[in-house]
Amino acid sequence: MSEERTLIAVIADEDSITGLLLAGVGQVTPSTQEKNFFVYKEGITTREQVSEAFEKFCRVRNDIAILLINQHIAEEIRVQIDNFREAFPAILEIPSKDHPYDPEKDSVLRRVKRLFGE
Repeated sequence: MSEERTLIAVIADEDSITGLLLAGVGQVTPSTQEKNFFVYKEGITTREQVSEAFEKFCRVRNDIAILLINQHIAEEIRVQIDNFREAFPAILEIPSKDHPYDPEKDSVLRRVKRLFGE
């Protein structure tokens, strides 16, 4: 199962996506033109669109190993992220240029704290 999971997917704002694409994260499937990134536009992108992108990367596609998501976008679908229990893809919340990272909101760090009884 893990042998087919080779891609990093991204749900982020335009600046974060641009940087990650320049770093070589971007991929477009030749046959279906399916991208491994979703660009969030403040005030334009709806919660439903973010939710659909999350579901596609986490449940539909079987080639995604890691999902990077801006933390402020993750807040819009926090319940979905907190309820995701699968091993793959690993969901990592990242900061954006305009929204600093808050470790108290990070779902991974909250799970770790619960494991250690904090």
